[in-house]
Amino acid sequence: MTRSPSKSDSTLRLLWPQWQGAGADNVADLMPDTPLEQARRSYAVGTAVLNAVLPEHAGRTATVPVTLGDQGLAQRDGIDAKDAVVAQLKAALDLIEDNPAEKIVTLGGECSVSVAPFTTLARKYGEDLAVVWVDSHPDVGTPESEYHGYHAMALSTLLGHGDSDIQALLPATMPASRVALAGLHSWTADDIPNVAKWGVTSFSPDDLRTSSEALLAWITQTGCSRVAIHLDVDVVDSDEEALGLGREPGGLTLQQVRRLVGDIDHAVEVVGITIAEYIPRQVLSLQRLVDGLPLL
Repeated sequence: MTRSPSKSDSTLRLLWPQWQGAGADNVADLMPDTPLEQARRSYAVGTAVLNAVLPEHAGRTATVPVTLGDQGLAQRDGIDAKDAVVAQLKAALDLIEDNPAEKIVTLGGECSVSVAPFTTLARKYGEDLAVVWVDSHPDVGTPESEYHGYHAMALSTLLGHGDSDIQALLPATMPASRVALAGLHSWTADDIPNVAKWGVTSFSPDDLRTSSEALLAWITQTGCSRVAIHLDVDVVDSDEEALGLGREPGGLTLQQVRRLVGDIDHAVEVVGITIAEYIPRQVLSLQRLVDGLPLL
């Protein structure tokens, strides 16, 4: 669903409450105190909370239709819930095409919600676009990886190393030379070699704690004047605040993440930003508290 844009506003806000990209076993391991069916769909709750706490958007807002049922959840071709993921990717690309914009804000949902907006921006801006993937994890898995959750394959897909059916849908991909990982400090042994193999630049939390200069220098080196930022909230040190699906200690602080994104925004034009992987644990507890109460 959409609403009319302000003529002066050229930013699309895309609400994409996709949850199917996170593998069920992984969710069960990381949220053992929450019933699995609720935990899996908590990404959809997170999208609603994000949209509620952000300022009202003056331009177009579009919501990707995401089923909350059990349709399309089977593993196929090494990807959990591939049918659901593909159907929702098609819907997202159609919505973006129907709501052309200079910039896209995406509220997820798990990490794969960046694929449609970022590949659309890659087609639009070509060699003038760089991507900064702010995340504890590299998201460079493939269908051959041990873990089959599609959210762990999001950056691979953006780089053109994903499932052939999914790649065929995308309007463009990004070269590794214009993609950087920021805050990387957690990975699986079978996937992390892809970062070096594909030539993706990476910065650890320690590289960015006191200054953004190393990342800004990398952006300058790309020659790009525009950047799309993927922000997985699990990059925030979980000892300060557990915002993502898993608890990842040792990440950046809230203040450091804000400084990093602000410094990018001051240096170049931000044309895309995704906020992904937010799990509102207190809201889930509230859901369980009020479920079945009289008159509700």
